[in-house]
Amino acid sequence: MIQYALKCSKGHSFDSWFQSAAAFDKLSAAGMVTCARCGCDKVEKAIMTPRVRPARKAVAEPAPVDPAPDQINVATPSPDVQEILGELRRKVEENSDYVGKDFASEARKIHLGDAPERAIYGEAKPEEAKSLIEDGVPVAPLPFVPSRKTN
Repeated sequence: MIQYALKCSKGHSFDSWFQSAAAFDKLSAAGMVTCARCGCDKVEKAIMTPRVRPARKAVAEPAPVDPAPDQINVATPSPDVQEILGELRRKVEENSDYVGKDFASEARKIHLGDAPERAIYGEAKPEEAKSLIEDGVPVAPLPFVPSRKTN
């Protein structure tokens, strides 16, 4: 996994995790990396500092760095992040079909033209998602767990 500092064309900065640098490149080229604040799909990597582990003998903890006012730290949910994720969830649920645990097979069928093209979301095992990405099927992880209907 790799974490990137990202910036959209409207100037919003945010962080996101990707399986690898190649996974970021593939998702970005497919227009599937979007701004966490405005949804813009013109996103590029921003300058970021590398994470370096301190020496074993180092005792002092580094002072926490406050993010810039236009940055969103999705790793620590704040009311703003929760609101944005809630809005994203509502948009996905309103504009997509939930296919549950059949996500991988349904996404592959759509990609191959064996099923009608439409927006879907659901659940996939990590190895299924990896296989879809390797086969060029445009997929992206959602930052929430789909709600399940219960009796």
